[in-house]
Amino acid sequence: MKKLKSHFRFNKQEQSGVFFLLFIIILSQCVYFYVKYNSPSKANKAFVLNESIQAKVDSLKKQALKKDTLIIYPFNPNFISDYRGYALGMSVDEIDRLHAFRAKNRYVNSVLEFQEVTKVSDTLLKTISKYFKFPNWKNVKSNPENVRKTLNKLSKIKDINSATINDFKSIYGIGDKLSRRIVKFRDKLGGFFVNEQLYDVYGLENEVVERALERFQVLKTPAIRKININTASVVELYKLPYIQKKVAYAILDYRNDNKTVKTFDELLKIEDFPKDKIDKIKLYLALK
Repeated sequence: MKKLKSHFRFNKQEQSGVFFLLFIIILSQCVYFYVKYNSPSKANKAFVLNESIQAKVDSLKKQALKKDTLIIYPFNPNFISDYRGYALGMSVDEIDRLHAFRAKNRYVNSVLEFQEVTKVSDTLLKTISKYFKFPNWKNVKSNPENVRKTLNKLSKIKDINSATINDFKSIYGIGDKLSRRIVKFRDKLGGFFVNEQLYDVYGLENEVVERALERFQVLKTPAIRKININTASVVELYKLPYIQKKVAYAILDYRNDNKTVKTFDELLKIEDFPKDKIDKIKLYLALK
């Protein structure tokens, strides 16, 4: 026993050595665990994960922004409808001036002439004129035949609401399937109110729509019975191509909870309601 005790007897110098050895061991362990849990690899992995999530968030934001943004395609300003003029920011007087000018079978042929006729401000003109697509009027003064041909072409524009399947098939890029789809979509709506609705036909590329609108325009607004949103059934609402079945049910739920829909803006509160189509949907709905 005395021999065993002798092994644990240390002088002051040895005790100090043992103490510092333990201190170094503990310090080493602390440094090890600190480096382990704060190493660059861990930080990088965490950063990559956040970047992936951020990319998804950014993608969703872009999609939401697209839905809430009005897409403007190139168009001939001679055929601006009331709806398009309103969407572009034109006043009622400015739109009426253009329509009065066109009623005389005259056409604006430049950006400046458009402003002279409509009296739109320089600011608005700068914003919308980049979308203007005028007919080819080259050598008009030197070649009157071009004037006759261009006017003849414009005069042959047909009402899109009376065009047949065969009429649409005459456009390059529209075959039998797409032409039937256009007519079916138009019939479900009861008729197109604005030219831009042609872009809503599934499968039609923008370039094809632009070619079609050179031949077909909304020349006569369709006479339809608007759907009373406060009395309509799910089936009646669902018949409108812009409203999905689940949205139709959601509208009825909202109507039952609030007794009545007083303004069209209330529809924007409904989940999954196509906010980007609200202006077009309002053309087919009534509150009373």
